[in-house]
Amino acid sequence: MTEQSRARFRAEARAEHPDPVLLCVLAAAEHTLLRRPFEPGAEEPPTLEELLAACQAAIERHAAAVRLAVAERAPGTPEETAALLAAVLGGRERFHGRQSDYRRLESSLLPEVLRRRRGLPIMLSLVWIAVAARAGLSVRAVALPGHFVVAVGGPAGGEEYVLADPFHGGRLLGPDDAAHFAHSAGHVFSPDMLAPAQPLDIVLRVLGNIRHWAADRPEHARSQLWATELSLLLPRHPAQLRLERAELLVRTGDFLAGAAEMDSYAEILDAFDPETATRVRQEARAARHRLN
Repeated sequence: MTEQSRARFRAEARAEHPDPVLLCVLAAAEHTLLRRPFEPGAEEPPTLEELLAACQAAIERHAAAVRLAVAERAPGTPEETAALLAAVLGGRERFHGRQSDYRRLESSLLPEVLRRRRGLPIMLSLVWIAVAARAGLSVRAVALPGHFVVAVGGPAGGEEYVLADPFHGGRLLGPDDAAHFAHSAGHVFSPDMLAPAQPLDIVLRVLGNIRHWAADRPEHARSQLWATELSLLLPRHPAQLRLERAELLVRTGDFLAGAAEMDSYAEILDAFDPETATRVRQEARAARHRLN
């Protein structure tokens, strides 16, 4: 499944209109095998197609509930639409988050978020966006520093919209709330922070959350490597991820591959940061010496 899911992940990331839901499911499909390798007598993990079908069915069920509520209430303003979504998704369906969810990898895996109805702000926002799209409602992602939320209403400015926080069940947010999230993350709030988040930026941030989660837990180095390698398949990603991958390859025992990747990255650094290039080459030599 790994080769299949990665090839599909790479192709979808380069599609004209990449689907962040599909990309997040493809990422989770690979992690299913990483987390549960097949053992004699053990239950086999779901296939990629089974995971995709289950996630799409769950999203459609929630969208059907939203469509029914829209038919009954006929919301006429962004506030009314946001309240309806909060009542259905945050209320009846009980999608929300808690502080403890930041300590769980499942909170960043879309199939698990749909199953548990718990997750990080970015994942719950993605559920809102996917469900709303199927229900014919306009909801977009807003990547505030430190806290992902959604805008209900106008698609990209110029039309009235309101901010809602799926992590807290769909609580409506005002300008002061948005500024608070930015300030809490060490940023000065500016209106351009409310611009729609692009699909690939959403996926990169999801994978970044997984990388940071695993980096704090050395026993999960392979999970960090998996998330780093998927990030590198995206058309746009931080160049330093190549060094992170190299270091993780060494940490997980693939010394030669890690050293080769370090040497390759050092060649890129030569042009603008020769001091760091020298340090990276020293790390590569140290990795090769570990074979002796």
